[in-house]
Amino acid sequence: MSKLTVILPCFNEEPNIGECLESVKWADEIMVVDSGSTDRTVEIARRYTGRILVHEYVNSAAQKNWAIPRAAGEWVMVIDCDERATGELQEEIRRLMAAGPSHDGYYIRRRNYFLGKRIKRCGWERDRVLRLFRRDKGRYADRAVHADVELDGKAGELAGFLEHYTYRSLDQYFEKFGRYTKWGAEDAFKRGTRAGALSLIFRAPLRFLKMYVFQLGFLDGFAGLVLCALAAFSVFAKYARLWALQNGLDDPARTQGMKGER
Repeated sequence: MSKLTVILPCFNEEPNIGECLESVKWADEIMVVDSGSTDRTVEIARRYTGRILVHEYVNSAAQKNWAIPRAAGEWVMVIDCDERATGELQEEIRRLMAAGPSHDGYYIRRRNYFLGKRIKRCGWERDRVLRLFRRDKGRYADRAVHADVELDGKAGELAGFLEHYTYRSLDQYFEKFGRYTKWGAEDAFKRGTRAGALSLIFRAPLRFLKMYVFQLGFLDGFAGLVLCALAAFSVFAKYARLWALQNGLDDPARTQGMKGER
């Protein structure tokens, strides 16, 4: 029987971490990787595992790549605090570990929620993530944001779902907005992508048109409208940041020197 370690990165996730850990408590090992929480996150985590590691956060991919080799299990499942393993997924993974997996990794589909409402369109209905894999066969791509697992081997797909409770409030969305658009622009800059007038004019409205019209986001009601509009806005912000970066207008030292000016 293959042994499974669940890896859970976290930072100040007091409202979420209990339900997440409850959904994976059946695993052979749970390894929580905290990046300096100041709320009750670690206290709650100790109810489920004694394996709590502390590591300075650089970005999501780096945090997970640091944790993966430290897992005791031959197999790892990476889960975020805003996700829950459904009962069907739990049973499926238990059966898979008992029988012996035939692939080196497995994609898991997600049901996504935005502001408490399940989003069934907007392209989110096809969401799947490679989260279950052999410890020595998978690592996250070197990206600051939205990094995926690069698997050295064959991948299958599970039938069960993760429930993904993304952005429960607009405050939460905008709290992450600045970091994600900044990191996205920096990743694009490193890959050699550049932003011009056409990118700034057309990319955001095209994203809205794709999600809201062609991917039927209008069928998700007002939540779908807000989601598609915010997605378009984030695209514009990312390319605006990229434009500023490539023109030397987003230099942290320059910004620091301007503090106090009005």
